[in-house]
Formats: sequence, structure tokens, C-alpha cells
Amino acid sequence: MNMLDQLLQGFSVALTPENLLFVFIGVLAGTIIGILPGLGPMSAIALMIPIAYGMDPTSAIIMLAGVYYGAIFGGSTSSILLNAPGVAGTVATSFDGYPMAQQGKAGKALATAAISSFVGGTVGVVGLMMIAPSLASFAVSFGPTEYFALMVLGLTAVVSLAGRDLVKGLISAVFGVMVALVGIDSQTAITRFTFDLPELYEGVEFLIVALGVFALAEVLVMLNRRGQGGARGGVTSLRLSKSEVVAMTPPTLRSSVLGFFTGVLPGAGATVASFLSYSLERRVAKDGDTFGQGNIKGVAGPESANNAAAVGSFVPLLTLGVPGSGTTAILLGALLVLGVQPGPLMLSDRPDMFWGLVASMYIGSAVLLVLNLPLIPLFAKVLNTPKTVLIPLVVVFCVVGVYGLSFSVFDLGLLVAFGVIGFLMRQNDFPAAPMILGLILGGLMEKSMRQALQISGGDWSVFVTEPISAVLIALAVLSMTPALVRVVRERTARAGRSGERDRTESMNG
Repeated sequence: MNMLDQLLQGFSVALTPENLLFVFIGVLAGTIIGILPGLGPMSAIALMIPIAYGMDPTSAIIMLAGVYYGAIFGGSTSSILLNAPGVAGTVATSFDGYPMAQQGKAGKALATAAISSFVGGTVGVVGLMMIAPSLASFAVSFGPTEYFALMVLGLTAVVSLAGRDLVKGLISAVFGVMVALVGIDSQTAITRFTFDLPELYEGVEFLIVALGVFALAEVLVMLNRRGQGGARGGVTSLRLSKSEVVAMTPPTLRSSVLGFFTGVLPGAGATVASFLSYSLERRVAKDGDTFGQGNIKGVAGPESANNAAAVGSFVPLLTLGVPGSGTTAILLGALLVLGVQPGPLMLSDRPDMFWGLVASMYIGSAVLLVLNLPLIPLFAKVLNTPKTVLIPLVVVFCVVGVYGLSFSVFDLGLLVAFGVIGFLMRQNDFPAAPMILGLILGGLMEKSMRQALQISGGDWSVFVTEPISAVLIALAVLSMTPALVRVVRERTARAGRSGERDRTESMNG
């Protein structure tokens, strides 16, 4: 049976009334959950496993997968409207999505996010269908050495996220890495940066930092601007002009491919994919200096990447039985509970499930687009909320999201602390994006580095002798070089102007 016949078989499974209903339930629940910070797809899937237990395994995985990519799809709404990322994978979307909303372009930003998410998800499904087995075998070749090099390459995105001041960007990134290292060292069981507080033994949750530095800091900025309203201008139509469609098309296609390949690598996931996409688009765009100020490309790239990565993470799950992210780890547990063993034999033993899931993803992406586009005007009305209502709403949003993680008052204190830190960073022009990137990659990079050194017996040369690792390290160095050259030239030019001014003053004196 060729691939087309198998896909048609999958559609015959996915298009049954029962499975169509489960597709709709999954993506709708995921969209709602994605908008609300705190729950996230992991919690939602974990809560729905008891419901899925009595279902047909194919219907169950179709519904649970819909919750996952639906949450990634919907998470952009709160990122764009309130600067409060619904899920970690949509943090990068807020960098340009929220400025667009402040400029009265919330409709365009949400429409861009919806269309880019649809394209990214569709490209991801095509990749899952066509090249899953070969990509999965390539992903297995990534060991700790290669993952460390990949994380180093990811950290070079600091250059593009740092704005005009590279030094401040690096300081912000280092602070993010320091926060990532808080807690008990998994290898030595030694506590680090915990100040003997048991609440910090498990580290600092990403959501606490993201909501504090972005959403709560925005509340403090609004309070600091006394006398100004909460809404920023009118909300324009969601209709995109021809020039805007032309501008967003290349980033959407590029980032869809990048996101899918990133999602295939276990441990990377939608969050890393969105940051890599944002960095790439800022580098290649002719108007890269306008990123962070409401550039439509800065919304299209991350949104297509995170949705493609969400689908890409199913490649190692279904073909190897290896979860590619925390969410797919829960999905793996759900499949085992349902009596299904993912792995190389799944395509031959359960073709109805594999191809039914693939077909349901095509349907789910279309349902998400049709479901979300009509609701954009309704979502965008959030911006017209008076500041006296909007500020308490955002605060409640943050508190419920954080408290729902662990029911810990201490976490609420951390939320306030990071809110103040985010406010001070804004007041002193320290970019928040490098800090978030350092937080995401810091722990992963340290873990991979130590594992690689243990395997090599402490030989640091392993990072440049392994072919894949060497290529990734070289790319990281090359990506940093233009920025460092620019900094040196600027400092040299400033020093020259200062010396000339001193000479002029001495001659006049």
C-alpha cells in the first residue's frame, strides 16, 4: 500500500462522526487552555487521561493530540493582547505581537498568528507523514555532545534579541542562566542559589518568570503612566493587505520547516523552535532593526515554528517510542495506559491509529483556523477595556495561573519579585527576551555538557571532534562574529570622536 492509499485510509478513520467530534473537542479545549496561563497542554492532557481510558485508543489519541496542538495554537492570543504568554511556546510571539496590539493592530496580529499557525501545523503534518522514519533515526544520533552544541547555537540568538546594546543583552541572558540553575543539582544533589529555602529546591518555574517579567511588569508600567488609558488606539480590521501577506509568507514557510526539524529533536520542543525562528528572521530580514517594535514577521515566524514543532515532536514518539517533549511524555503514558506501544512496529501493527492521527491533524488545523478567525474581533476587544478593569484582570490572570501550578504562596512572592525585576529592566533598557532564552536553554545546556564530559572522561575536545557538534559550534561562532565586529567598530568610532573633541577643546583653550 503506497502513502496516498495509507493517507486515504487515515481519512476514513478520522472522518467518522465520532472522531470528528473528538477532533473538535480536543482543539477547542486546547485553544481555551492555551489562552489561560498556568494550565498548559501538559496539565490538560494529564487531566483528560482518565476520560480517555474508556475510549477507543485511536479516538483517544486523536483527542489528546488535538488538545496539545490546539493549546499551542491558542496560546498566542494572550501573548498578543496582554503580553501574558498562555504557553511557553508563545513567549517569542509577544515580542512583536504585543507592540502591534499597542499600535491598534491587534486584529492583524491575531490574524497573522492564526494563519501562520495553520501553515506551520500543516507543514508539520506533511513532514510527519512523509519523512518520519528517516528523521527519527537521525534524531537518535544526537547525543549529549550534539545537544550541548545545539543549545550553544540557540544561545547565540542573544545577539539578535539584545537590541542595540549587546552588553545589556548578555547581562540579561546570564541572569536567565543563573535562574535556570537554581535548585538541587540532579547529579550531585547539592543545592544551588536556594538560600536554604525548601521552596526553591525544585527550581523556579518558567511560567512564574514569564508572567512576572512580561505581564506583571506591564501592569507596573501602566501604573507608572498615571493619567493614561489602558487601551492603545483603536482596533483595526483583521484583514491583511497584500504587502503584509507578501512580507509574512517567507518567514512563515522558513520557520515552519525550521520548527518541524527542531520538534523532531527530543528535548528541544516548541519553545526552543520559536526562539530559533525569531532569531533567524531577525537576522535575515532587511528591516531586522524594527523587530520588537511591531514587525509582522516577528509574529509569523515564531507562530509557524511552534506549531510545526508541536507536530514534529510526534515523530520520535510514534516511530521510536521516545517522547520529544514533556507533553509527548504524558501522551506516551496515555498510549501505554490504553494498551498501545509506540515504536518502529506501530506503522505496521496499528496503521489505522498512525494514519488516522495524521489525517486528524490536517482536519484539526483547518478547524482551528475556522474556529479562531471569526473570534478575533471578540478577542481584540480586550484592548478597549479601561485601565481600571484591565489591570486587576491581568493581575488575577497571573495570580491564578501561578497559584494553580503548585498552590504555593511562595510562588506568588516570586511572581511579584520577577514582576519588579521586569519593570526595572524596562526602566533601564535591559531586554527581557535574552533572559527568557537563558532560562530556557541554561539547564538543558548544563545537563548535556556534563553528560558529554562524563562520557568523554573530561575531555573538552569532544565538542569539536564530533562532526555534528563541530558544525553546530562553528555556526554559533559565525553567527556571533558580525555582531561583535559591529560592537568593536562602534566603540572605535566613539573613541575617535571623543579624541577629536578633546583635541578641539584643547586647541580652543
